[in-house]
Amino acid sequence: MLISGGAGFIGSHLADLLLARGDFVTVVDNLSTGRRANLPDAHPSLRFIEADLDQALAAFGPGETFHEVYHLAAAVGVKLVIDDPIGSIETNIGQTAALLRFAVRAGPDGRPARTLIASSSEVYGKSARVPFREDDDVQYGPTTVSRWSYAQTKAIDEYLALAYHRTHALPVVAVRFFNTVGPRQVGEYGMVLPRFVGAALRGNDLQVHGDGSQSRCFCDVRDVAGALPALIASPSCAGRVLNLGSDRSITIRELADLVVRVTQSSSRLAFVPYAAAYAQGFEDLLVRRPDLTRVREAIGFHARVPLEQTIRDVAASLREGADRSRP
Repeated sequence: MLISGGAGFIGSHLADLLLARGDFVTVVDNLSTGRRANLPDAHPSLRFIEADLDQALAAFGPGETFHEVYHLAAAVGVKLVIDDPIGSIETNIGQTAALLRFAVRAGPDGRPARTLIASSSEVYGKSARVPFREDDDVQYGPTTVSRWSYAQTKAIDEYLALAYHRTHALPVVAVRFFNTVGPRQVGEYGMVLPRFVGAALRGNDLQVHGDGSQSRCFCDVRDVAGALPALIASPSCAGRVLNLGSDRSITIRELADLVVRVTQSSSRLAFVPYAAAYAQGFEDLLVRRPDLTRVREAIGFHARVPLEQTIRDVAASLREGADRSRP
């Protein structure tokens, strides 16, 4: 099994799951946002390659074959996309193109390998239709607002994946993640839950962007990672796009209040205008909620880990990381 971005937040949880079921796993990660500490220090069935994905793929010999290829490497997080738009665009499109070219002949006997491409709910852009369905039209803001570049790169990734399915019979599925959260996620790239939990543990204000009325659906990474092998193995999912996440909505203000309550913190909420948090003209959606009919019909998926438990586990993970960093 090959996981690009396997030292990242979602990828490392997937690696744990595949190793636990007895697979040999090759992880390729340049550690730009992933962390080697997310993976086991030494495991007889794990091979870790620190490299850019396209370089690692080019270096694989003719004997390298993979039954399953999971492409999770990407530039992620609103803050990272805004701070480094060129790198984000080139990474998300270029690395996906390289991966798909490789996957066409990466399976046993040179056949196409079963492949999963990580996409994002950002693909829906500014769509006003709720819940978001995979076949809905999409709408983006102007090219002068850089946050929409991420949405369009992930949409191009999907176009590429579906084209490889039609042209080369690549058994590929594109999965649109909706606000995946849990242990090992970091807040430095704009991820809201670890940012809130970290602030609550320090007793700092939880900075809520805007008025906090925007709503999202948060799904635990262990639910998400557990669904990926089922999706890649299902013949009915090949050549399709599927939403993956929870459909339990919560406003960002409610999320901040919940974090304070679960962590028993003395922190307060501080409301920060988008212009102060990001760039002038930043646009956000008021509601983002997936229609999960397709993934439920395909693999019987249901999110099971309650958000309260996820918050407790994120807090424990952050405390453990802080303890390790102390001299």
